[in-house]
Amino acid sequence: MNSKLSRRRFIKGVIYSSAAAASGASYYLATAQTNSNAIVERLLSLTVNGRTRLVDVAPSETLAFTLRNKLGLTGLKVACNRGECGACTILLDDVANYSCSILTHTVKQKSITTVEGLKTADGSLSAVQQGFIEELAPQCGFCTPGQVMAATALLRTNPNPTRTEAREALAGNLCRCGAYDHYLNGVMRAAELLS
Repeated sequence: MNSKLSRRRFIKGVIYSSAAAASGASYYLATAQTNSNAIVERLLSLTVNGRTRLVDVAPSETLAFTLRNKLGLTGLKVACNRGECGACTILLDDVANYSCSILTHTVKQKSITTVEGLKTADGSLSAVQQGFIEELAPQCGFCTPGQVMAATALLRTNPNPTRTEAREALAGNLCRCGAYDHYLNGVMRAAELLS
């Protein structure tokens, strides 16, 4: 038998060893999952817009998916689905977060606010929503819910921001129409409405 290693024999060896390693890893992962004592709770009680809601949640389900597809809160938009555009911004305990990047199981103890939850008790718009309307901030409107939520988070912690502070607060929200100055004007108008 020829002891020289040919290119063909080398490639076959790589393929066989890769297949063996992959099947071994698959077996290990399947065994670890089967033998795991971790029980993932499916029926969660979430506090959304001031109401307690029961919802069946898969272990790998994002908060954006839960809110839109299971609770019907379609105000938040899912565009990039990887935490880059801000269209899915919601508030968790009054802090702006991208809901597409958070697993629903991690927010069981938090208060969740979506754009639908911003209206006042009498049904009127929030100061941010009103400010955006008065300044004609939205263009196509797709990013508007995320912009509203980021601005709301800012004004809850800093009711009298500078324009620079407002720009920094909205920096994580992309607007494909380029209406950034209009949104900033809306934040400044909302601050005036709150004062």
